[in-house]
Amino acid sequence: MSENLIQSSTGTPWADWQHSAHLARASWIAPQQLCPPGRRLVLVAPHPDDEILMAGGLLASFKGREQELVLISVTDGEGSHPHSTQWTEHRLRRQRPLESRHALQQLELDLNTLDWRRLNLKDGALSRDEAFLVNHLNQLLKPDDLLLTTWRNDGHCDHEAVGRAAAQAALARKAQLAEVPVWAWHWATPDDPRLPWPRAHRIQLGEALVARKRQALAAHASQLQPDGDTPAVLPQRLLDCLLQPFELVFL
Repeated sequence: MSENLIQSSTGTPWADWQHSAHLARASWIAPQQLCPPGRRLVLVAPHPDDEILMAGGLLASFKGREQELVLISVTDGEGSHPHSTQWTEHRLRRQRPLESRHALQQLELDLNTLDWRRLNLKDGALSRDEAFLVNHLNQLLKPDDLLLTTWRNDGHCDHEAVGRAAAQAALARKAQLAEVPVWAWHWATPDDPRLPWPRAHRIQLGEALVARKRQALAAHASQLQPDGDTPAVLPQRLLDCLLQPFELVFL
């Protein structure tokens, strides 16, 4: 999958996705069905904000269950604004993890209980670190874990590298893998055959979880504001798709 898909696409609006027969057939599942109490969720986010885009609603449902949650932030997101004078890599490397912290607080999670690991790998170059990621996950994962990360064909090189590493580790450790499309909402079409629709499920989110996800996403101000003449990193059409009363996962 090429990142050219992301850059060349104007984005598929939610109004189009509403007519997707494949999406309509995706079965509904409650957060507690996907990851019931007593089961650990290991969430791997390529960049700060991916944990919210992928699964902010699911994460919010872990309030009071933080001891069963592991969050791995793979990069600090310093590559989101290439050539920007306002958002330099140095500034982003400090700012974006702070945005993630604020976002998790908006989800009402106890950060003192949460196992949050920051790997500080190079944003935009994770394909070089796949073996490291596989090894890290192999040491962490237990057979009953649910491992959730970005879909391995999501159209962003880092999302795909993390997805491949997670798939390899989940297979080796006999953990369940859940892959989440993020940028695919932007470049794909509603009945796109490139998406693994037979594996698609919708995690059902109530109004309270969607509201908390929306508040958490607002914490990622660096990604939501234009940079001079350059549009915001996260287009509104993408956000509309990711703030529906469900989160799509491929199981």
